[in-house]
Amino acid sequence: MKNSQMKTLLKVLSYMKRFLPLLLLSIIFAGINVALTLYFPILTGDAIDLIIEEGRVDFDGIYLILEKGVYAVLVGAIAQWLMNVCNNRMTYGIVRDVRRDAFATLQKLPLKYLDNHSQGDVVSRIIADVDTFADGLLMGFTQLFTGVATILGTLFFMFAINGRIALAVVAITPLSLFVAAFIAKRTFSMFQLQSATRGEQTAFINEMIGNQKIVQAFHHEDENLERFDEINERLEKYSLRAIFYSSLVNPSTRFVNSIVYAVVALLGALFAMAGGITVGQLSCFLTYANQYTKPFNEISGVITELQNALVCAGRIFELMEEKQEIPDKEDAVVLSEADGSVVAEHVCFSYEPERKLIEDFNLSVKPGQRVAIVGPTGCGKTTLINLLMRFYDVREGCIKVNGIDMRNITRESLRANYGMVLQETWLKKGTIKENITMGKPDATMEEILAAAKAAHAHSFIKRLPNGYDTMITEDGGNLSAGQKQLLCITRVMLCLPPMLILDEATSSIDTRTEAKIQKAFGTMMQGRTSFIVAHRLSTIQDADVILVMKDGKIIEQGTHESLLSQNGFYRELYESQFRG
Repeated sequence: MKNSQMKTLLKVLSYMKRFLPLLLLSIIFAGINVALTLYFPILTGDAIDLIIEEGRVDFDGIYLILEKGVYAVLVGAIAQWLMNVCNNRMTYGIVRDVRRDAFATLQKLPLKYLDNHSQGDVVSRIIADVDTFADGLLMGFTQLFTGVATILGTLFFMFAINGRIALAVVAITPLSLFVAAFIAKRTFSMFQLQSATRGEQTAFINEMIGNQKIVQAFHHEDENLERFDEINERLEKYSLRAIFYSSLVNPSTRFVNSIVYAVVALLGALFAMAGGITVGQLSCFLTYANQYTKPFNEISGVITELQNALVCAGRIFELMEEKQEIPDKEDAVVLSEADGSVVAEHVCFSYEPERKLIEDFNLSVKPGQRVAIVGPTGCGKTTLINLLMRFYDVREGCIKVNGIDMRNITRESLRANYGMVLQETWLKKGTIKENITMGKPDATMEEILAAAKAAHAHSFIKRLPNGYDTMITEDGGNLSAGQKQLLCITRVMLCLPPMLILDEATSSIDTRTEAKIQKAFGTMMQGRTSFIVAHRLSTIQDADVILVMKDGKIIEQGTHESLLSQNGFYRELYESQFRG
């Protein structure tokens, strides 16, 4: 645990390097504020000593001291304000950089990470955990600097007034530190559980909000409430334990501080009676005793908050340290325009090493061929698409485009040569036009209209309130599933890359519109290598070659007619759809 805390702390300090000027200014202003705060009790003590007895009061001297006190308070307040300004700029500058780097890391993570981690937990790390980290960091900067400076300053002044009383104070101090350290160790593990459970809860809420229609369709509301209550109760339990342990720090250290104050009062009174110090100095000493012990309470609270902040920072840095996507080779080829030839040689791949999926896969696709991929669920169709787009790299063998191993081509140029329409549609929050031009931002309005008409999307777009300037919500929530799919098809129609991937591209479209779009696809696929994943075999009968996959292997290959004549697995699939 100590190693992980130290590792996290060092990373936080590395971000602080960029704000060293602000850090130094904050320390300077903290020192000024503390010096003037500690100077005020001296003025108070001097004023008390000017009250000698009834009728013998040096009012001129007291007024002069009062004037000095006003200046000290004003300058101290200004210094504290400037210190807070520096701390705020430093804290939120660090938070900005951490969030930026975390999001940048997210863009470079392989799909494997996002497939294995819930979206809600990732969101919780970048949003909630960073906010908690910011709160702890801000409190740490604000109170730690002034607290340490106050302790050192009061010690200096106390030793200057009376060294023996000051030694008694120092002797009792370690008890306060021991109590705070003892409780802090037990608090850290509770904050870890609290932060992890909060991420789990965020993930569950995010999942349920995104799939509320399914939840209601299957009457799963009660089960979801039970699941949420279970997570919520765990979060309550961990939060209460964390707060309970952390809240013990303040009263425990205050008890020790009261002992310090009592010792100072007793010893000071004895010294004053013996003529060792004046009444004004005793008053000054008691004020310093209070000021000396107060930072221990604040620092103890800061340590608790910093522990919570470090736990959250640890979760953020854990995300940022995840193994990123293997970068392109330095000599990687930029594929300007693929000719459409794709060759797979002895390809082996599995998401988990112990669960084999694709083994010794071989494929040769000529430029301009239409390749249909069919087979039962889980046979590896979508996995093959992931490999063609290089969302995952093959474990063995290779896939070549234009005769070049994919791993020797830059990902950006490779993917730019593919047009992809998936069964799962994705649209960003923005206008219809912005979503269509995602792959070609500089497209003219004439090109956009032509693509929309070819995809049969123009008719429904012009019926929207603002046509192509209509704003749609995140993931196109205010459009039907079919309309969203038409927009995704239009997006590819606009770019017309040399290779196409259509993964159940018309699954959410009515039969009449599908027939029109199949004609549009036919035009679009002319001269372009196309990979068509389909469950409805009626849509791929015109394919140049049909690959029948089962258990990660191609078990049959040929045209629609030749495969039917083989009386094999393809014929079984076909007849199962058209029987009767």
